[in-house]
Amino acid sequence: MLFWILAALTVFIIFALSLGKIISAPGHSGPETSHFNGKKFLNTSGSQAKSVTEVLKWIARRDQGPWAKNYETKVGPKPSSSSESLLITFVNHSTFLIQWNHLNILTDPIWSERCSPFSFVGPQRMRPPGIHFEDLPHIDAVLISHNHYDHLDIPTIRQIEAKWSPVFIVPLGVKAHLDQLGIQNAIELDWWNETNMGITVRSLPAQHFSGRGMFDRDRTLWAGYLLEHGGKKVYFAGDSGYGDLFKEIGKKVGPVDVALIPIGAYLPIWFMSPIHISPVEAVKVHQDVKSAVSVGMHFGTFPLADEGQGKAEEDLILALEAAGVKQGAFIIPEEGKAMRF
Repeated sequence: MLFWILAALTVFIIFALSLGKIISAPGHSGPETSHFNGKKFLNTSGSQAKSVTEVLKWIARRDQGPWAKNYETKVGPKPSSSSESLLITFVNHSTFLIQWNHLNILTDPIWSERCSPFSFVGPQRMRPPGIHFEDLPHIDAVLISHNHYDHLDIPTIRQIEAKWSPVFIVPLGVKAHLDQLGIQNAIELDWWNETNMGITVRSLPAQHFSGRGMFDRDRTLWAGYLLEHGGKKVYFAGDSGYGDLFKEIGKKVGPVDVALIPIGAYLPIWFMSPIHISPVEAVKVHQDVKSAVSVGMHFGTFPLADEGQGKAEEDLILALEAAGVKQGAFIIPEEGKAMRF
């Protein structure tokens, strides 16, 4: 009996390691920098995502607030085909349709039912996308902040490539993965580097981590982006924990006209704070980057942390009141509703 138990355990371990290897993404190779040690990327603050032991501790003690399927949510109308002035529509999670200078740009697009390597297990979508995929206008560019499953969703990426073949702007190391998927046009950017496509896109620092499997932890970069055109600036923060990097961004590229800032997946604080911004910290980011108007994201769609549905929005309202910031300066967006700036 002991033999068969050990044999089964061995087979399981081999299977798990093989699967972990298969779903791992290729990594970056290049010279060392202030945030790349030759093998892995680093947060300049020294912050790191929690260890496997701490992950297991969190799972064992989880006290998740309530979530419920909410498919009665209204999906927005078909967007306009293009816009000269700045038009931003929240799809949900970290996905926005940014229409500006007659360009249509998607951020971290995900239309899948789950953010997972598998279609049958993993965090499930609790709210429908605010725009039907088939209603999207011609997409010219896609911004990817990092390679986690809720930000780089392969089924959606493949649909976008097949329909429009846009330019994909990605952090260092992510292009190799897109190459494997047959993506025709991808541009990699290190922090503070930029490209121009009628709108200038600059990669900015974030405090996070990366990885899709067991063997690619931090082997690709994570980033936010600044979009600039006609003297106006839009900041997409990507996915990040809070740190001094936001004051640095504010000094170097601020003030910004619109900031898209994550507010969800922050509880418990002891576990999530190195990699995710709380609503209180989101208000600090708003102030650090000197944003005229900020828009919340990364909330209400996938149950990734322990706060329940609606808690991030409630905590943001309280944080704005405590900081003396008017609610109109930090918008809780509706899915599918275009916001003109």
